[in-house]
Amino acid sequence: MSVDVETVRRVARLARIAVSDEDANRMTGELNAILGFVEQLGEVDVTGVEPMTSVIPMAMKKRQDGVTDGNKAADIVANAPATDENFFLVPKVVE
Repeated sequence: MSVDVETVRRVARLARIAVSDEDANRMTGELNAILGFVEQLGEVDVTGVEPMTSVIPMAMKKRQDGVTDGNKAADIVANAPATDENFFLVPKVVE
């Protein structure tokens, strides 16, 4: 893939970035170099390489996925003006 000056200007306009003609020409070369490097990465043979989360082998920390109420109901309603069995009491607004 190749980037031209018009593409740089269009992307700059979409990003709402002011780009001069000189900067657009410079960015064209830089973006083409970046895209060239990305294309090179696609050519690397990675068959047999396990995905990893770090360069150092380590086990991922996991926790039990359990549903709880958090045991915070009393703390949540502590500052409410009126409560009943850990529920907020509010005045009736519709008659």
